[in-house]
Amino acid sequence: MKPRPAPIDGVPASRVQLPEGSSSSAVDALRARFPRIDEATWRSRFARGRVLDDAGLPLAAHARVTAGMTLYYYREVVDELAIPFTEQVLHEDADLLVVDKPHFLPVMPAGAYVRESLLFRLQQALENPHIVPLHRIDRGTAGLVMFSINPSTRDAYQALFRDRAIRKHYEALAPALPDTRFPLVHRSRLERGEPFFRMGEAAGEANSESRIDVLDRDGDVWRYALEPVTGKKHQLRVHMAALGAPITNDAFYPGLQEQAADRYSFPLKLLARSLAFIDPLTGDAREFRSARALELPEPISAA
Repeated sequence: MKPRPAPIDGVPASRVQLPEGSSSSAVDALRARFPRIDEATWRSRFARGRVLDDAGLPLAAHARVTAGMTLYYYREVVDELAIPFTEQVLHEDADLLVVDKPHFLPVMPAGAYVRESLLFRLQQALENPHIVPLHRIDRGTAGLVMFSINPSTRDAYQALFRDRAIRKHYEALAPALPDTRFPLVHRSRLERGEPFFRMGEAAGEANSESRIDVLDRDGDVWRYALEPVTGKKHQLRVHMAALGAPITNDAFYPGLQEQAADRYSFPLKLLARSLAFIDPLTGDAREFRSARALELPEPISAA
């Protein structure tokens, strides 16, 4: 894969592959791919050289593009809200960066967040435009994220995730399931749901697998140990909801709650606790653990 173009004003380039369909102009293709962004905004980006072709060269709005082409563009957000939580760098060497991410902070620029993303913060703080996440966790999830620093060794570490050669352990707080026998393995077929940002279980061959156990059975809210064998979007959240124990403060599952501003006092009680793997360069066993805690929700006082 070709390297991404360099950041502009510190903002990394976002990559999009055009879906199947007839050829069209670049501006029409991007409007179809991102219907919430108006034509004037896209034409302004083209005019300022903020839309690039696969070679990293500025693209004209009227240029012809075809299905399967890769384009790059730079996100822009007006009046971006600051996220009042900080990340912690746990490990840094010539090849790897391991960071303990807070709740509410996205890993990559997306939607209303560009500068308030973990990637942007790290690239700015470490003055390194070559930092690239090797995997992602949800914006609402806290915990470990591993980044590549060195492009020449990046593929070796990416292979850990492609080949499922890395153990990822999560913790979650969710309602008690006293009638369920643990540990258990939950497998199902996950497909994109409605709205577009949700996932759902569907009939058919399973494409997702999670191992689930209990760490603490005290009270009405238990502490669960979760290990995603596969890495589907929202996998752990969907699987826990399917078992009848949606993760505490989950606004997406099992039902979509009314979307509002972030409620910082009610974070999703999901934590990417640890990453363990055999280093592909040295052969050493490595493990990293988040120092964050999942606090039990405050009990509701009687009236």
